Amino acid sequence: MNRTHVLTLLAGTIVLAACESGDINIKPSTTVTDSNNTTTVGGGGGANDDCASYVRDGQTIQGVADGNGNCTYGSAFVGPKNNLTNDLIIPALPNGGVHIFTSSLFVGETYRSNADLQAAGIAAGGDGPTLTIEAGATLAFQTNKDFVIINRGSRILANGTADAPITFTSVSDINGTVGPEDVQQWGGIVINGFGVSNKCAYVGTRGDAGFMLDPANPECHIEAEGSAGDDESQYGGDNDADDSGILRYVVVKHTGAEVANGDELNGISFGGVGSSTVIENLQVYSTFDDGVEMFGGSVNITNLVALYVRDDSIDIDEGYNGTIDTALVIQAENDGNQCIESDGIGSYQESEVARNADLIARGLNSAPTINNLTCIISANIGGTHGEGAGWRFREGIHPVVNDSLMISSFTANDTTESDDNFCLRIDNPETAAAAVAGDLQLNSVIFACQEPANGNAIGVFADEKAWAESVGNQFATVADGTAADPTAAADTDLQLLEGAQPVYSLSWATSFVDGAAPIATTTPTDGDILGAVTAAADWTFPWAYGISEDNRGQALWFE
Repeated sequence: MNRTHVLTLLAGTIVLAACESGDINIKPSTTVTDSNNTTTVGGGGGANDDCASYVRDGQTIQGVADGNGNCTYGSAFVGPKNNLTNDLIIPALPNGGVHIFTSSLFVGETYRSNADLQAAGIAAGGDGPTLTIEAGATLAFQTNKDFVIINRGSRILANGTADAPITFTSVSDINGTVGPEDVQQWGGIVINGFGVSNKCAYVGTRGDAGFMLDPANPECHIEAEGSAGDDESQYGGDNDADDSGILRYVVVKHTGAEVANGDELNGISFGGVGSSTVIENLQVYSTFDDGVEMFGGSVNITNLVALYVRDDSIDIDEGYNGTIDTALVIQAENDGNQCIESDGIGSYQESEVARNADLIARGLNSAPTINNLTCIISANIGGTHGEGAGWRFREGIHPVVNDSLMISSFTANDTTESDDNFCLRIDNPETAAAAVAGDLQLNSVIFACQEPANGNAIGVFADEKAWAESVGNQFATVADGTAADPTAAADTDLQLLEGAQPVYSLSWATSFVDGAAPIATTTPTDGDILGAVTAAADWTFPWAYGISEDNRGQALWFE
């Protein structure tokens, strides 16, 4: 039998959990014996006792206190070629101490074949080790080659609170040598599950009885971002309800470094992550590549903040069909690409008409639902990944976006191009057909942009703006090459956000578009509010970094 031990300090008592005997309370200087080894645990409550530790092959592997209230963990604790294979608890350290990792943190092993998974007894989340992180803990990574992987079968239980969020960041952030918008200080987080990706082969229709990996081609092991050599990991399967754990009140900062094979990691990459995974109150802050990227799977996210993401704040691909419920996206003033970039089919080719039609008919294309989204982008030119822009839907995606605000009017756009700072873009024949058929839906959306559309015809409509207006959405009139402040009392013609705290949505009754109340068909489908957050219900406070005056390194550029 595989043995799992968890060792941590709880109220002055060391707790050792063994699968044979349950939880056992062990006083300092007590000897613990298992069937293979004898190990002395404790010994007087030294400073190292605050650091995370686990037992492997009868030996206690523990972080080292640095004398400044922090704990340090080298590659002998965990890292490439030394993946975590035991359950581990990382405690919140006293007085704001930090867990400093000088190597990557890989949880569980990765497997490249069904045979290897079966031999290891890995079939679903929970079969592998679990990393538990206590509320208020901070984990900092030292180099730009370090990152976190939660492998298939393993779980992360990062269960923070509004007053004690869990933070993943860089040592440079802890040392105070990083600027508010600095990126690539470390890699980021990769979470892999057994959810569906349309890069694999299936029989049946997704969600129906009998749906499964194709018995004639049952291998589904897609290389995750950052995969190369000792850093490799895979995702994919046919279990959209897979469980990779909990991220609740978690902040991920200063990510996007190139690791291993040259991949620029995202804030968090979700590869085939299933709907039993709980994601609530999650922030990605100052990342070089995408904020969150969904590679298939069905995980749902409630309350997302993406602040100062240089590429796409929300990126969707490979058949993701979960729900993102309430999200606030704010680009930097001079950098940031698209608020949403979304693809329906992985490895899409427009010429493969029959393949694309088959995947869509069987529900294997991306079909996300996004509710109450506020995007505040800068109409920047020449950002690191492209110009500031709004929502791009392509390659056969079937999204449903409800009760949302898409705003780029705070800054003037570039007038030399008519489509580089678009608010709405719909590409490829399958996606345009979905808009006409009602499979691509925008319900109760207000756009405030100088360049409303990219200029692609949608059925009988001249462009995306004409189509979106035909189904009840509204575009504010913002003159090309100018800026329009959409906050209350700044402009009597355009009022969508509070003036005192300019990320808060105004109520429906007090909003103005083109000098009048928004058109009736744009009325919110759920309540009185378009967008993500209100003064009366600020779910970002106090945990999210960079928004409130009480918890940030600089003011928002449009205040």
